Amino acid sequence: MGQMMPAASPASTTFSSPAELSEAALAAANINPRTRLATDYMNHFNEAIMLLEMIPAMPECTDDFLIWEPLSYPEHFLQSNFKGRDLAIAAYEAADPDIRSRFDKLCDAMTSILTAIRKAMIDTEQTEIRIRLAEQATGWLKPLVAQTGGIINGTGEVRFEDGEPQSGADLIMST
Repeated sequence: MGQMMPAASPASTTFSSPAELSEAALAAANINPRTRLATDYMNHFNEAIMLLEMIPAMPECTDDFLIWEPLSYPEHFLQSNFKGRDLAIAAYEAADPDIRSRFDKLCDAMTSILTAIRKAMIDTEQTEIRIRLAEQATGWLKPLVAQTGGIINGTGEVRFEDGEPQSGADLIMST
């Protein structure tokens, strides 16, 4: 479960001095200097959520959602055109372990839900079930996105009001 690949640094990421991870350098690259996380990673989840939101009105969007693939934080940046992608990866790796743990827990939960929804949609071709799955998933994911944004911006706490998010993924797989 969780993010698919370990967070490995690319060989080209060589930020060895604290000056390279300075507040000014991080802020200039749109990376929160306090948390050392970039909101750009949330685009990965927001894309999937947007596709899920479209399914009830346009069920043909299911195919677009089904090609979505989970990416770890480093994988996302390695595949992106983000201007400070190497800095984003290095900052993530240097982030406070508590902040990174809370962030990773939420990202793992979102990845787990999206992966379970994708599997359930592959396992059925019934449009009504796919629509219901999409609607349920967006309801579970949006609060997690908001909490993750709070962690990135240094204002959030991890709170799971209806139990652990994994329980939502488990529920999907049991139906």
